[in-house]
Amino acid sequence: MNRLQGIRKRLVTSYLLVIFLTVFILEALLLIGIRQYYVDNVKEIMRQQAEVTANFYNLYLAGSDLVREAPFLYDSFSQVTTAQVQIVDQQGVLLVASPGLDRGEQVNLPDVQRALAGEPGDWQGVLSPTNEPILAVTQPLKAGEQVVGAVRLLTSLTGVNEVIQRVALLLVTIGLAVLLLGAGVSMYLSSTITRPVERITGVALQMAKGRFNERAAKDYDDEIGKLADTLNYMAGEIARQDHLKNQFIASISHELRTPLTAIKGWAVTLRGSLENKAEMLAGLTIIEKESDRLTSLVEELLDFSKLAAGKITLARDLVNAGELLSSLAKMVTPRALRQGIHLVVDIQEEIPAIQADANRLKQVLINLLDNAFKFTPTGGSISITALSNNQALIIRVSDTGAGIAANHLPRVKERFYKASAHSGSGLGLAICDEIIKLHGGELTLASEGGQGTRAEVMLPL
Repeated sequence: MNRLQGIRKRLVTSYLLVIFLTVFILEALLLIGIRQYYVDNVKEIMRQQAEVTANFYNLYLAGSDLVREAPFLYDSFSQVTTAQVQIVDQQGVLLVASPGLDRGEQVNLPDVQRALAGEPGDWQGVLSPTNEPILAVTQPLKAGEQVVGAVRLLTSLTGVNEVIQRVALLLVTIGLAVLLLGAGVSMYLSSTITRPVERITGVALQMAKGRFNERAAKDYDDEIGKLADTLNYMAGEIARQDHLKNQFIASISHELRTPLTAIKGWAVTLRGSLENKAEMLAGLTIIEKESDRLTSLVEELLDFSKLAAGKITLARDLVNAGELLSSLAKMVTPRALRQGIHLVVDIQEEIPAIQADANRLKQVLINLLDNAFKFTPTGGSISITALSNNQALIIRVSDTGAGIAANHLPRVKERFYKASAHSGSGLGLAICDEIIKLHGGELTLASEGGQGTRAEVMLPL
């Protein structure tokens, strides 16, 4: 839980950092844009006023002496503008200016130098005595093509700066409100991520303690919701497998107890009737059969153990599938006669040899045939078919028995799964399926309840 709290803090911090940087950058750009907008507007107004002054001089006073006409120009234009007016000669010497500046001063600022070169100029700076921010716009005065001086307009930017400060204060207030809102949203968003994770973690811890009935709540159909679904599905599968395992233990215990009881019972009986040869023979026969049953069960358990550990190995060699199937058919023929079942064997001629483990392959086919005999009633039929194409050898074991219900068919190859009480240990088909997969092949089952079953083994050539 401490780790999740740390994750929540990091998420909130990350969200706030992103919001802060975004707000800071946007406000900085906005302030720069607002300042530029106000300054450009003031500059444009002053440039237009300076152009009017310069054009008036160029049209009406170009032939007169600038030194003599400078006071007239100053008086004419200082009354129609709030800016300070300055007029300089072609050496940059101040001829006339608003109060506070002395005539005869040399003005060497960039805007004046540019204007005396024949181009309009502007300049922003600070007024020396008062540290007041100012903006200056200068326009050349020409007599024909010759520059004889310049008219310069100056205005204070204090008002503009005050407006910008008020706007900045408003933007900072809005930014703080956005940050506070972002903090709340960040905490909410982080909780929507970490709270479901905390619940899922708690459920996982309960499952780790063996409480597989616990389920994780699903709030949203997102990645965390899918994680909850996956965890719930895993718990359900573990619980189901655990139930099947318990059923298997109970079933195999019963399967082992039955032959052991028979063996012990007949051993006790035979000990007291050594003179009765017929009874002794019958008892020994039963003991032999029950011992074979025990051996089969133990071998199945050993195979399952190897299967679970991934240690089933194949001793591959060239196998004549036709001969293998023919020998199996001969082996099961007495059982078919005994149970009154019609056995059909259809093996394609010249089936190619395959690389396989003959004993393991025989184990699979015996298991399939045993299932077919077990669930096929007297009068039914079982067929063994083998054929090949360019890619694979196909072996089919079909019967006309009880079949497998549709709800059981997809799961009969699962470990421990038993479709009925007479289905044996629940390991046979699982082991067969694993053996065929180790051969690179596939075991498929097709069946309908009451319509028989067809098991098909496909082995690559």
